[in-house]
Amino acid sequence: MHEIIIGLLLVWLMIAVYQDIRYYRIPNALVLSGALVGIVLNTLYPPEADTLGLLTSLSGLIVGLIVLLPLYLLRVMGAGDIKLMAMVGAFVGPAAMLSVTLYVLLAGGVLAIGLLLLRGRFVQVMDNLRLMLLLKMAKSPDWRLPVDTTGTQFHHKLPYGVAIASGTIVYLLTT
Repeated sequence: MHEIIIGLLLVWLMIAVYQDIRYYRIPNALVLSGALVGIVLNTLYPPEADTLGLLTSLSGLIVGLIVLLPLYLLRVMGAGDIKLMAMVGAFVGPAAMLSVTLYVLLAGGVLAIGLLLLRGRFVQVMDNLRLMLLLKMAKSPDWRLPVDTTGTQFHHKLPYGVAIASGTIVYLLTT
């Protein structure tokens, strides 16, 4: 990938990380403009500059949109995160999205554990998981725990834009 394309992808990712940490939202204008920049740059730069071309960039956008869509449908992830992955796909193309997704999911796991530790909830989560497994193994009809709604609005949210940026950066550093 051309250095300018990588540099602009990193700029858009850092803005998305800031927005996600600060507001728990990734603006549509940000991901749309980033996707357009990725498509335009991959289309205008010559193939000798190691670019994707229009169709491959569009395919990357579609793969990026689809790859984490099941997590959005399960309400585990927000729409902004899905759109951010689509933007990344427009920059890196469909072939790279499998590796990027793997790194993003690993970074998301590390981020989740880190936030649980930071918020002092890791032990509670492990205790709840142990209790759920014991009740499930005992074939208890009521093996689900009640949801704690006493926390703040953002207490249980995970700024997944951080994981998307981290996973993408690891991919860029390893290729």
